[in-house]
Amino acid sequence: MVRGYFNYHAVPTNTERLDAFRYYVTDLWRRALRRRSQKDRTTWARMNRLAADFLPVARVLHPWPDARFDVKYPR
Repeated sequence: MVRGYFNYHAVPTNTERLDAFRYYVTDLWRRALRRRSQKDRTTWARMNRLAADFLPVARVLHPWPDARFDVKYPR
C-alpha cells in the first residue's frame, strides 16, 4: 500500500509530504505493536529499523511536466 501511494504521488516538490506519510504509517504501526503487548518495549529506534527494512524510501519517480510532455511529432 505504501509503495503504491509513493508511486502515485512521487512528483517533484512532494518529498516532504511523502516523508510525513511514511512517518505517520510508522507511528500507526508502532501503536498497533504497543497495543498487542502487555510489556511493551517498542522504542522509536527499533521502529526506525523496522521501517528501514520494510517500508520504501520516499523519492521522486516522475519528472517535471515540461520534461514529461515534451513530445515532438514527426508531422
